[in-house]
Amino acid sequence: MSRLPFELLLAFRYLRPKRTYVSIITLISIIGVMLGVAVLIIVISVMSGFDQQLREKILGFNAHLKVFRDTPMRDYREAMRIVSANHLVRGVAPFVIGPVLAETEPEDSQTSSNRESPQVLAPFIRGIDPGRESSVSILPSSIKEGRFDVSGNGVLIGSELAQAMGLDVGDKLAIYSPRSFQEMREGQKHHEEVFSLPDDFVVKGIFDVGYYDYDANVVVCSLANAQDLYDLNDSVHGLLVMLHDPFQADEARTQLRQSLGPGFVIRTWMEDNSGILNALIVEKNVMFYLLFFIVVVAAFGITSALITFVVQKTREIGMLKALGATSGQVMWLFLSQSVLVGVLGGVRALGLGMLALAYRNEFLHFMNRLTGLELFPASIYSFNLLPAVIAPGDIAIICGGSLVVCLLAGLLPAWNAGRLKPVEALRHE
Repeated sequence: MSRLPFELLLAFRYLRPKRTYVSIITLISIIGVMLGVAVLIIVISVMSGFDQQLREKILGFNAHLKVFRDTPMRDYREAMRIVSANHLVRGVAPFVIGPVLAETEPEDSQTSSNRESPQVLAPFIRGIDPGRESSVSILPSSIKEGRFDVSGNGVLIGSELAQAMGLDVGDKLAIYSPRSFQEMREGQKHHEEVFSLPDDFVVKGIFDVGYYDYDANVVVCSLANAQDLYDLNDSVHGLLVMLHDPFQADEARTQLRQSLGPGFVIRTWMEDNSGILNALIVEKNVMFYLLFFIVVVAAFGITSALITFVVQKTREIGMLKALGATSGQVMWLFLSQSVLVGVLGGVRALGLGMLALAYRNEFLHFMNRLTGLELFPASIYSFNLLPAVIAPGDIAIICGGSLVVCLLAGLLPAWNAGRLKPVEALRHE
């Protein structure tokens, strides 16, 4: 004999397919729970993947802390010495960054790109110390064409920017800096015709850090060239600081403020990117609440099936109570059915969700070919592939929450069944 309580035995028996109206509703309820939970698992995992990938891309090209003053830093070497002495700091490097106007060579250029007309864009130029850059970013290891070389008049450009401007390794790039426009404005004040020639550079490498905004909007040159473009002499805009643990940024900032003294401004990577990071968190929470209503809708199917089932089994309920079954046991009989529906739907949803996440990019490419549209454009989402992170905590919350909803869905029919009196139930036609 089975050691299971009779409530569970009857619940299993009643859930067996019998080609009845109630069985069809029960099957629909299981499918509804399965689809709702699976969609939740897929969407929340993808949103978690977005969050993690975005943080990795941001931290790959940007430092964990930025140290600067209200004016260009002249004493940056002393500040670097103080910052690097902190035990939380892994690396530090000076930087110069700002907008410029970049123009490709005219059509008579002998380069391999054979452009018909010059291309003009306004990217940001970032001046780096090549000897220190590997300690604060992944740029040296992200070169896809050419080499990591900013010596002389060499520059590195992002892969998306290279494609937009039609540039290859070895092509020349003319850059107009704020210094050039300042010279022309000064000449106009003195009623003089002043034309400032741009600075000529050669593309020595094309990088791909995996984040669209950086790949499409950044030109990298040596620190000395950037200082000349911005007329900084021996000053820099600030320091990039990389920590051993990026989530210790607030603690490191507190310590560095004490070490550096007044006059320095320190910003964390979370503050610099708070808008997009907070938007992702809000979007993830909103998607969770909206999609959870799919499970709630499926729970109404459970309620409908159990109400119908209670009506059909009223005489059997009366017999059970006449034989000594308590109201609690009768209630648990019907609650067990709703829990079993939730478990069956949740287990199948977990398998379906894991399968969909495993083949998410293959499905995405198939839909792109089928529709002829780019359903996941990198220019908008900044990623070339659909990211996903399967967080055990999120899975537990989704599956546990769906089980609770299914249990609550069966509470009202179970309570009505438990309060039936044996005599009235046996008289039921």
